[in-house]
Amino acid sequence: MRKLKIVHIITRLIIGGAQENTLLSCEGQHVLGHDVTLFTGPAIGPEGSLLDRARSTGYHVEILDSMRRSILPWQDVSTYRAFKKRLHEIRPDVVHTHSSKAGILGRVAAYRAKVPAVVHTIHGLSWTASTREPVNAMYRALEKWTAPMTGRIVCVAGAMSEQSLAKNIGKPEQYVTVYSGMETKTFVHPPVPRDVVRAQLGLRDEHVAVGTIARLFELKGHDDLLDLAPNLCEKFPNLRFLWVGDGSLRGRFESRIVEMKLQDRFILTGLVKPVRIPELCGAMDIVVHPSRREGLARALAQGALAGCPVVTYDIDGNREALVEERTGFLVPPFDKEILRLRLARLLDDMPTSRAMGERGRAFALARFDTSAMIEGLERVYYDVLQEKGL
Repeated sequence: MRKLKIVHIITRLIIGGAQENTLLSCEGQHVLGHDVTLFTGPAIGPEGSLLDRARSTGYHVEILDSMRRSILPWQDVSTYRAFKKRLHEIRPDVVHTHSSKAGILGRVAAYRAKVPAVVHTIHGLSWTASTREPVNAMYRALEKWTAPMTGRIVCVAGAMSEQSLAKNIGKPEQYVTVYSGMETKTFVHPPVPRDVVRAQLGLRDEHVAVGTIARLFELKGHDDLLDLAPNLCEKFPNLRFLWVGDGSLRGRFESRIVEMKLQDRFILTGLVKPVRIPELCGAMDIVVHPSRREGLARALAQGALAGCPVVTYDIDGNREALVEERTGFLVPPFDKEILRLRLARLLDDMPTSRAMGERGRAFALARFDTSAMIEGLERVYYDVLQEKGL
């Protein structure tokens, strides 16, 4: 296979699942000898930045200051023009876009710059991201407009394909599932031992840590856990909630915890470097991810790799991250009472919980290793180029 000139485009490199997926793709393709360039906007926000990592691994990184997550029409036009100009100069074989804003602007620019292979990954459905229906309707219209410009639409879970096709976005033959890759070794063998990390967090041997890995932000489900906490904490004296992440709602959550007098039951790590996620997962006993919107939550795969049973709402692609009642539990969407019962079941029978976690680790190793993702993307790129006679 000939080496390719590949451009990835993502809106911003904050600490998040889509961003980690994109960096692992760039790194893996660079190692294979492809000429890789990454376009991104500034990593603005309290979620942290992955820019240092992007700049440290040998491929090209270009920051476009006009790129922003918010809808800013004049600035967005400027961003589109800048993309188109640079693509004319680079003349890539493949443009691979990620996230909603970059996915729209990048695909239009690539199509009009006559890039042979235009690929887009759906990490989460753009047209379900807002609580305002007019915004979601606008994104549905934009996705329908840009779908014909796209050689392949990669989904991190099969559910993304089904939901998009149900809204008449693209054609079935455009869609392919490539599960999001992860650096699995550090989760199986974390760099800092479990007992050391737990001691640092104030967890004793008898404590059972129920972990959540997510931004402290809207739609991530932390409020649901706070609603359940008084009942679960009363029933299980050794229960501790371990929340990994930071965000704009941290103050509100901390106020609720104080009001409920549960300060000794919650550990909030704040923003941590991505390299610490494996060791923090290793300190957990159960992972719960009650988010209300996902592609396929990386936290579920991360928890499983660390040997934890996982509990999540049955939304989007989450059911593809576990085996029901074998490696974890799917909860009917937003049913907090069933969520409470499933957590209580795991907390009440830790030997069974640990057995589920071990089965989950084997499942996740087979599905979510980075090498499988890189191989899948290689097939996608060459298939599109072959269809173009290249």
